[in-house]
Amino acid sequence: MSAQLTPSSDALATPTMLSTLLDRACAPYRPAGQFAWRFARGKLGGDPAFQGLLRHGLIPDQARVLDLGCGQGLLASWLAAARAQYEESQGQHGHRSAGWPAHWPAAPRMQSFHGVELMPRDVARANAALGPLRLPARFTLGDICDVPFEPCDVVVILDVLHYIDIDAQDAVLTRVRDALAPKGVLLLRIGDASAGLPFKISNWVDHVVTFVRGHRLPRLYCRSLSDWQAALRKLGFQVQTLPMSEGTPFANILLVARLG
Repeated sequence: MSAQLTPSSDALATPTMLSTLLDRACAPYRPAGQFAWRFARGKLGGDPAFQGLLRHGLIPDQARVLDLGCGQGLLASWLAAARAQYEESQGQHGHRSAGWPAHWPAAPRMQSFHGVELMPRDVARANAALGPLRLPARFTLGDICDVPFEPCDVVVILDVLHYIDIDAQDAVLTRVRDALAPKGVLLLRIGDASAGLPFKISNWVDHVVTFVRGHRLPRLYCRSLSDWQAALRKLGFQVQTLPMSEGTPFANILLVARLG
């Protein structure tokens, strides 16, 4: 059986705090061009996954993070901005100011961050934006189906696996399991193919975004939530689910899959 993580009603950050964090995370993309900056603001500001990762403390402190399908490095920028904002919010004697919600866990520090991305332009944008910041992060051009996965504590895969066929999905998940440290965690966002109209809307938007980014319209290989859970349990993961469509009409769910 898998459990569901349920956000508490008081777990929302203030609009001012989120606006400051968004500005901070997007700022590195201005020198990388208008598209990079606007895409960062749209994605980081409109996708509930980024806030959810912080709110639920899903990335532990000093983790080695592997981001598969990292795009232009938005998650790395978001985590770096969150940590900086959290540290600034600490007043004397460790008391938190309004710059960070008191009921949120501390923003994690990254020991290392490796993003893998198939699209050369996205890798170039990631390096142009985040390279000057000297983060413990690197971005690699490669296909997640064959690029080596180094040992890590957290693997993040947001809306990526449905672009490859089912056998390839299972092969990637097997290699993810093998790369994760004991008690490591896979954060996998999927669309629930059994969710009816919201799932169809998700797929339509996915096609539109892919086209706008200049990529060919792909065939999608989707599964129901129960099928995803079964595939992960077969690999030895313990799976929790977290709804990840807040503020959107989609059928997205974050699977929090842990080893050990």
